[in-house]
Amino acid sequence: MTTQKRILVAGDVMLDRYWFGEVNRISPEAPVPIVRVERREERLGGAANVARNAVALGVETSLLGVIGEDEAGQSVEALLSEVGIHSYLNHDPSISTIIKLRVIGRQQQLIRIDFEEKPTAQILQDKLSRFNSLIADHDVIVLSDYAKGSLVNVATMIAHAKQLGKYILVDPKGSDYSIYRGASLLTPNKSELRQIIGEWRDEADLTLKAQSLRKELDIAALLLTRSEEGMTLFTDEEILHVPAMAREVFDVSGAGDTVIATVAAMLAEEKSLHDAVLIANQAGGIVVGKLGTATVTREELFQNK
Repeated sequence: MTTQKRILVAGDVMLDRYWFGEVNRISPEAPVPIVRVERREERLGGAANVARNAVALGVETSLLGVIGEDEAGQSVEALLSEVGIHSYLNHDPSISTIIKLRVIGRQQQLIRIDFEEKPTAQILQDKLSRFNSLIADHDVIVLSDYAKGSLVNVATMIAHAKQLGKYILVDPKGSDYSIYRGASLLTPNKSELRQIIGEWRDEADLTLKAQSLRKELDIAALLLTRSEEGMTLFTDEEILHVPAMAREVFDVSGAGDTVIATVAAMLAEEKSLHDAVLIANQAGGIVVGKLGTATVTREELFQNK
């Protein structure tokens, strides 16, 4: 089933590169393994991975972000075209496209190398103008913040989307959540929320602090992703705790992207937030059983339904 509703994802767009190889000896130059690279893979990362997850669930999706005028940027555009994501990327000739390079030996990540530069002010202004022109044609807005510089105008973006009555989901970063004021849903993980509200003694203390933050920022819902502890949704109406899916965890990279994309896709299909969170929890449980930034299909998600 494909819905007629549309999702707009805006944020930090990246290219995830994977080099897979054999590890049979230690380097004579330093106490590190030597990886003989046998296979290379490229996947969409960051906000682009959120868009990829939404499209995998059959929802028409657009992506807004910044890439460089370089070979990695061309790869991103090609991958977006391949999976059918509508690309509205700004090209900034003064920066390189963000790349996360992971070297994998014997199915274990040995090292990650990041290449990143922040976009220029003019490109970010152009991106904001494009965002304002796109939001009317989309039903659900996802802001994927990886603190790489593409969402410096996030407060303005939320304000404009809210004026048009859009549902706004934010995957937040950093120590100042006031920039996300007025969003419909925030999806921090435990360490991200701890940065904002500090430690909590128990569930009652967590609930008190999370609800206080939510009300202070005029946010309708807060979804705390808690790894092996599952997820907790805080709203005015309910506190919903969903235990983690019981399955082997292979790789958690990109799991947060899958969760927010699944919630967005289910909301676009006019499911309740309660049901969307339950389905997103299933999706998160499936995707951590896959290597690297991966997606979940409708068939995997609803095979037993």
